[in-house]
Amino acid sequence: MSSATPNSNNEALELDNEKHAVRIDERDEALKGYDVNADHYDSNVELKKTPDGRIALIPQPSDSPDDPLNWSPRKKAITLAIVGYIAFLADYTAGTGIVTLIPQAIEWKASQLDVQKAVVGNIFSLGICGLFVVAVSSFWGRLPILFLFQTFALMTCAWAAAATSLESFITARILNGLVASAAQSGGLMWIKDLFFFHEHPRKINYLEFPIILSPYLGPLITAFIEYKVSWRWGFWLCTILWGIGWLLILGFLDEPYYDRSLPSELQVLRKSRWMRLIGVEQAKAARLEKRPISRAVRPLTAIFKIPVLLIVIYYFLNFAWVISVNTTISIWLTNFYGFNTKNLGFFYFFGIIGVTLGWFVGHWMHDIFGRLYAKRHEGRIDAEARLTISYPATLIMIVSLIIIGFGIQNHWHYMVLAVFAAGQCFGIMIITTAVNAYLLDCYPAESGEISAWVAIGRIWGGFMATYIQLEWVEKSGAAEVLGIQAAITFASVFIIIFLQFYGRRIRQWQVGKGA
Repeated sequence: MSSATPNSNNEALELDNEKHAVRIDERDEALKGYDVNADHYDSNVELKKTPDGRIALIPQPSDSPDDPLNWSPRKKAITLAIVGYIAFLADYTAGTGIVTLIPQAIEWKASQLDVQKAVVGNIFSLGICGLFVVAVSSFWGRLPILFLFQTFALMTCAWAAAATSLESFITARILNGLVASAAQSGGLMWIKDLFFFHEHPRKINYLEFPIILSPYLGPLITAFIEYKVSWRWGFWLCTILWGIGWLLILGFLDEPYYDRSLPSELQVLRKSRWMRLIGVEQAKAARLEKRPISRAVRPLTAIFKIPVLLIVIYYFLNFAWVISVNTTISIWLTNFYGFNTKNLGFFYFFGIIGVTLGWFVGHWMHDIFGRLYAKRHEGRIDAEARLTISYPATLIMIVSLIIIGFGIQNHWHYMVLAVFAAGQCFGIMIITTAVNAYLLDCYPAESGEISAWVAIGRIWGGFMATYIQLEWVEKSGAAEVLGIQAAITFASVFIIIFLQFYGRRIRQWQVGKGA
């Protein structure tokens, strides 16, 4: 039975006759715009709100203490911090391999291009990992899959550190990529399971901060390690960090998935965290709920949603050039400026500064913009509004690419490169939160699927750019190459413009078609 208030969110409300509670239909809200103003809802129903009573909680939590939406703020914060830390490790380890190219080439008497195959293979494999993680997490839960993949990532990282040949090292790095991005690719699942709609942008910003930071922190720390000891210690440090993540999962994480569509009597009681860690309780729940096999193919079909496809393309075209600069700048600085590994370590602070500034600004700006938009639109937030903040961020990235290109070609002072490379990092941090928040608002029931595809856009963009950048710059010059990349970035803005004008209509049309 629907609530019967004339001027509010009637279609999106369903009254539970037994519990006298209201349920907000998130799919309907996604198509019409999220109504966060608690005053717009019928006062005769039991609506759960924020403590100040102004914001309606979307989704409405159940009354069960097992519902992760009801977990304490402390437990939620610890969970998000651990997932963010583990998500950080995938690209941190990939970034470690960037500055070990030269000593590895010397040790194994190979060319830098041959050794770079390990970096390229690892990056490509990270993308594949996400699709598989999301598919199996739909059946066996988030926690046991994360724990299993963390175990294999720890083992393959140790293998890479101990590798005695280039072939063995490349194999270890590719296998590591196939298991290392479980938290990175599935991060939105955890955020959707734990937090309410109005909290999403800030929590996404928290999660993406270590992910975007990691490709810069890896080379920075490894460069200092390599300056004093063998490159292997860079990967042994990665192994230690993966081991810490394994222990954190073992000691603190719990299963966040909870199906609120089921009545309490059909819910599987949570009895043992250890049983949930290995997936026993989740497997029982899957059998009782008779989860359809179609869940396994949802990660593959998600890309046929037009907004998802367009955002993945947009993100691919923006993140690619961030990674291309990051993975090749150490070679340029070594060849053109005579940097040693210690100098490179200090230089990579550009990434730390840029990403941190992007996170800090985004921490406030995404929420401020959302509140202003809701105020101007009668308390309703449209998903496409999340994309507006990407315009200035993209402009910063375009300018940065052009300046870096001319700086490298004309051998300008390396601090010019550092400042504008930091500008790239600032811009991509803002964009990352914006596109993730947009797609999560559009498809709240497919949080894992869209998370995996956004990660693929990021990872395979980096793969493509890493593969082509060195030879392209050697052939055409940095100014021309990075100028073309800036033009591609500019062209990608038209994707955002198109989605802001037609995105909601496309989503409504595809829902009508059953897509």
